[in-house]
Amino acid sequence: MRRGCVVLDLPVVVIGAGPQGLAAAAQLRERGLTPLVLEAGPVAAHAVSQWAHVRLFSGWNELVDPGAARLLEPTGWTAPAGGCPTGGEWISSYLAPLAAALGDVVRLGARVTGVSRKGRDRLVDAGRDEQPFTVHVTYADGAEEKIDARAVIDASGTWASPNPAGADGLPALGEQAAATAGLVTYLPPGQVEHFAGQHVAVVGAGHSAMTAIIQLGALAEAHPETRVSWVVRRGSTGISFGGGTADELPQRGALGLGAKAAVDKGYVELVDGFRTDRIVVTDGRAVLISETGTELAPADHVVVLTGFRPDLSFLSEMRLDLDTTLQAPVRIAAEVDPNLHSCGDVRATGAADLAHPEKDLYLVGMKSYGRAPTFLAMTGYEQVRSVAAELAGDHEAAARVELVLPETGVCGGSGAFDDPEAATGGCCGAPELLTLTVAPR
Repeated sequence: MRRGCVVLDLPVVVIGAGPQGLAAAAQLRERGLTPLVLEAGPVAAHAVSQWAHVRLFSGWNELVDPGAARLLEPTGWTAPAGGCPTGGEWISSYLAPLAAALGDVVRLGARVTGVSRKGRDRLVDAGRDEQPFTVHVTYADGAEEKIDARAVIDASGTWASPNPAGADGLPALGEQAAATAGLVTYLPPGQVEHFAGQHVAVVGAGHSAMTAIIQLGALAEAHPETRVSWVVRRGSTGISFGGGTADELPQRGALGLGAKAAVDKGYVELVDGFRTDRIVVTDGRAVLISETGTELAPADHVVVLTGFRPDLSFLSEMRLDLDTTLQAPVRIAAEVDPNLHSCGDVRATGAADLAHPEKDLYLVGMKSYGRAPTFLAMTGYEQVRSVAAELAGDHEAAARVELVLPETGVCGGSGAFDDPEAATGGCCGAPELLTLTVAPR
């Protein structure tokens, strides 16, 4: 079946078999379209499996895509009720059954290395939109393939591209050598008992860092010889621990409260206003040195949790319309830009917001936020619902908004992040900062 020269019987290639990629496949199938999910890892939800021990702050009702639930129900699956699962529970109770229900639609060990238009490189205008996409894939056994597609949904996420410790967005001098030596890691710690009696430095101030701080603070309480340093770039007046009890996702609010308590009780030393310039390995330990020359005590382990960034390398032949700062689609950049705000008034985004000059190419899920934090699974589910509707020609459904996002209870507009005045305001008014009282150790 053809419309002009566009081949409509080709699959819609979905890059990534994470929560949003699998949901996209379910939504596409429900719309009568043929999905093909290409997952680089050896299992579906491979990225989630790497933080399987971490408990999400979203409840089950926010973690299951409605279209995926409709696909699963005939198999006898029932949606888990109540509570906030760990990543591992999310996989076993939902994501793995969903991948199984999709069957051979999901290809594992299939890494996408490039996306282009058939017979057209980035420079060619003539007939571009009428040509199918060509997706280059390398399989785990080394085999290569080119797959023609009618559309491409990139749900590959950002997990594989963590931000470095360096304050300028590049690895600090010596950081890569320290990582090679096993002193620097970029994953949230799982079992932390093996850190007992050691010095652990956590770099970063987001939800992942707070989770690590709560775990390590509990370890330091049980083992007083353990030292935990929490290294953040902002000065203390600019550190917001979230909305606490005002957060509409209680578990998200609890992260800030728990991290604050670990600092207040003296189990964690907060090192604020520290911008990492160098990491020097001395006697098998890592010394963090700031741009001003301040040195931290040698650490046995440095856990860098400074966020993530999108890998755009395999889209180099695509015509993208990305914000120059966030590397997110320009139509949603202002909504998610942490330089403007981090409050809960971010609206749901759909196909129109995610469209690029490259027709029928969409970046969804965490990747659609570029370098911005605070992405929620339910945001991605709304995105793929809208994109599937658009690709199926149901423009009314694509334009409809079926999601209201929960508020965080705080707006932390950063402005100039060294400016105490900017830190206490923002686009939505002053945040309710949780004051620190740092107890001596």
